[in-house]
Amino acid sequence: MSEEQRQPAEGDRGFGLDFDFEEQVRGLLAEDAYTVRPSPVPYPAIRRQGVLERRRRVAVAGAALVTLAALPVGAYALGGSGTSDTAAPRPSVSAPPSPTPTPSATVPEAARPVTAGQLMDGITWAQASDGLEKCVAYNRAGVHSPGATGLGKASDYRIILAMHSTGDSNAPGDGIFVVAVKKDATPKPVRLICTIKDGEAQGLNTSVGSDAPEDAGAVFADINSGKLYQQSFLDRGNWKLPFRWGIIGTVDPSVAKVTVSYGGSTGETALDHGWFVAYGTLNQQVTKAPHIKGYDAAGKLVYDSNQDKYYQKTLP
Repeated sequence: MSEEQRQPAEGDRGFGLDFDFEEQVRGLLAEDAYTVRPSPVPYPAIRRQGVLERRRRVAVAGAALVTLAALPVGAYALGGSGTSDTAAPRPSVSAPPSPTPTPSATVPEAARPVTAGQLMDGITWAQASDGLEKCVAYNRAGVHSPGATGLGKASDYRIILAMHSTGDSNAPGDGIFVVAVKKDATPKPVRLICTIKDGEAQGLNTSVGSDAPEDAGAVFADINSGKLYQQSFLDRGNWKLPFRWGIIGTVDPSVAKVTVSYGGSTGETALDHGWFVAYGTLNQQVTKAPHIKGYDAAGKLVYDSNQDKYYQKTLP
């Protein structure tokens, strides 16, 4: 349409300039409706920020859990008021530490014999020493004098012989003999021969002081050791064989060797702190006591029981 053809409406006459300005404004507003628009909401950025915040909170919570887990069980308690209150340490539920063992005092025991052979017939040291303990207790139980201790303590003694004992008509039932002497012979020597049967002391023969007369020889057989090498006279001629035998006695310091033969065979011997000990096995019935000889360091015969007026050479 040409400029001449654009004529204002009837109602617009007299306002030509206003009409043109209004038209221009409307055109500009129409253009701004497409070019001027609000900035879009940054949704991806907001979502990314939210994810990072949640991760941060989870990390903080996890760190708190790790810190709590690292504390010892029962070490501290947390208050329930929202603030943490430090509590007194609680004892651990783990097992208490083992107390340091107190070393026990060494219990004195009897002295051992000088040779292993003096513990015969499979008798162990534990059995022999236990037998001696029972013998001493057996004696103590039979002592009724106020304050009396009887034979004293087992640790005061030296065991010089332990062997099988054969029961007979006078004392039925097999067992073991335990022979011991006081370690310290002052003021008087003490010797005991104890019979153990069924784990209990059932007979005790003791000697306090020396039995040897002033004119005794260099070797002196204990006058009560006959119970070790003979059976009851009630069974004379009818002994149980084979028969384990033994004999003990004292020796002078000059004696270096002792031999004992019995029933045609020579037994084993040992010298033990001023005592001689001999033992063997009898396989035949006999009527004569063991034959004892003593020698000095040069091998010279210094004692022969066949020449000893105090020695009983035949059996009852």
